[in-house]
Amino acid sequence: MAWIALLFAGAFEVTGVIGIKGVSERKGWTYFALMILSFAGSFSLLSYAMASLPMGTAYAVWTGIGTVGSTLAGMFLFGEPKEWRRILFISMILCSAIGLKVLT
Repeated sequence: MAWIALLFAGAFEVTGVIGIKGVSERKGWTYFALMILSFAGSFSLLSYAMASLPMGTAYAVWTGIGTVGSTLAGMFLFGEPKEWRRILFISMILCSAIGLKVLT
């Protein structure tokens, strides 16, 4: 159950970052609410997951999901570059998170 909570925590982190992007572009209160609620959910679920998982593993996977998800959101939602090098390094982060899951 802790791993599922950690996956949702990472997903909420990504939506929180999308909220930050909306707030930074002054798109209204909707993005501000999205940001606050998403980060609250993310931190709550991360805290729940850390009760069962090692802190370093949980944090590394959480930040990995956030990094990969935010980068992909930037590419597909906000027109950021889709270079092969970016995709290569995203793959490395994803492989590292999977490796931590296998070892734990």
